[in-house]
Amino acid sequence: MKISTIALLAVFPFSAWADSSVIERVDAGNNGTGWSFAVTLRHPDSGWDHYADGWEVPSPDGNRLGYRELLHPHETEQPFTRSLGGVVVPDGIDHVLIRTRCSVDGWDVDTVTVPLDR
Repeated sequence: MKISTIALLAVFPFSAWADSSVIERVDAGNNGTGWSFAVTLRHPDSGWDHYADGWEVPSPDGNRLGYRELLHPHETEQPFTRSLGGVVVPDGIDHVLIRTRCSVDGWDVDTVTVPLDR
């Protein structure tokens, strides 16, 4: 299994993203039957009224390839990592995007590009 890792460092202080998620790391691997993604993110979860509630894997043209729902706040676990497996990435795609969602603000406009080691 090939694994691609992208680690991200915040250039600006965390407070600059008051309510946005910050993706700190993405591990991507292909086991032959699909891709798996482990996404480490940080979000100022404050309880059930405001928390990071999901992330998705869109293709470069915007088609959703996978979605990981986050079912509860992670106030005391920051940053945190959650995985998603079985993501089918069509041949010819050499990278995907990761985009996060928040229960208050919805989908983040920023994405992270993840190269795929095929």
